[in-house]
Order: sequence, then C-alpha cells, then structure tokens
Amino acid sequence: MSLCRLYLITPPRLDDLAGFGRTLAHALDAGDVAALQVRLKDVPDEIVAAAVDVLMPIAQARDVAVILNDRPDLAARLGCDGVHVGQEDASLAEARRIMGPDAMIGVTCHNSLHLAMEAAEGGADYVAFGAFFPTSTKDAPTRADPEILRGWQADMVIPCVAIGGITVENARGLAAAGADFLAVSAGVWSHGEGPAAAVKALNAEIAAGVAERA
Repeated sequence: MSLCRLYLITPPRLDDLAGFGRTLAHALDAGDVAALQVRLKDVPDEIVAAAVDVLMPIAQARDVAVILNDRPDLAARLGCDGVHVGQEDASLAEARRIMGPDAMIGVTCHNSLHLAMEAAEGGADYVAFGAFFPTSTKDAPTRADPEILRGWQADMVIPCVAIGGITVENARGLAAAGADFLAVSAGVWSHGEGPAAAVKALNAEIAAGVAERA
C-alpha cells in the first residue's frame, strides 16, 4: 500500500450533477483514490443532499470514503463516512458527538503544528495542512511549507493531508515531504487532459515522491 494517497475534493459548484457523476466515475476508475470530500459552500442543504445522494454510491462502490465539508449534522443525516471541519466550523468534540465513534473526522490546521497536535489529542482521524500553493478554489488564509509535513511525520501517528493548489506538476514534492494524503480539487477537475488523466498522473507523481523519502 502506498504511503501517500489521493484525496479528491469536489468543485465548488456542481451545476450538472449527473454529468459530474459520470466524470467522477471515470476519474475514480483511473487510479487509486482514498476519499472524496463533498465541498459545496453557501448552498441550501437540499443541494448538498442531492449531491451526496448521487456521488456517494459512485464513490463507495469503488471503496472511496465520502467526507462532507463543515456540517457534521448533515453528514450524519446523509450517512457520509466522515466530516471535515475547519477552525471556524463545528468543534471536533461536537463533530464526534454528532457523528459517533466510527466516523472519520478531519480538522483544518492551516500551518500550525500546535493546532494539529490539539486536534490529534482531541481524537481527530487526520489533520490538514495548507495552503501549500496558490489556490483559486477557496480563500486560503495561510501558506504552509513542506517542512511542516516532515515535522509532523517525525512525531505524530495520525495521518496528515496536504491541501491547497496541488497539481500534477507540484504533487511529488509534497509526497516526498511526508504527506499521507494529497487533497486535490481544480488540479483534477480542470486538468487539460481531463480528470481521469489527472488522477493517473497524480498517482504516478505520488509514487515517485514516496520513493524519494529518506
């Protein structure tokens, strides 16, 4: 099993849900993907629910975990595998209370080892560091250095996710630095040769990066 895996995040808008479902299926069939985060900001709950209803069967049929962004209440109601919370969202403790002991809960920790240690001690299943590169998908308040991945791997046991502007061109260095997962959105969905080609290429770069680890 690879020491680093791909973690996909949906585009911020899904205007053609059925069409995206087909695109997602092709992308997931192109290479190893660990998880799919459904991240749809500032839309009604029923839009999020409709997206999960369409995308979750596609992902879970391929053994890909489905994680909802921000909303543990909605994630629990919709039967998602987990939830990802930011520093301004529901607390880790609240997310765990709502989702239960078996759910996968990740926490955004920006560029802070301190926040990540608190999350780990609080029972998070993974921590996310970023943004590592400029990103158009969301307004990233912090910039993280790959050294934070090396520092985390030296001391901690729960996985870390690298996020923010990750593409085929820059993924290898983050895999080499110690990321357990690379979270990618536009780097897959907006790839010039299509999402399936991006997944295949990202897996190759991840493998090359892992091989470079000391």
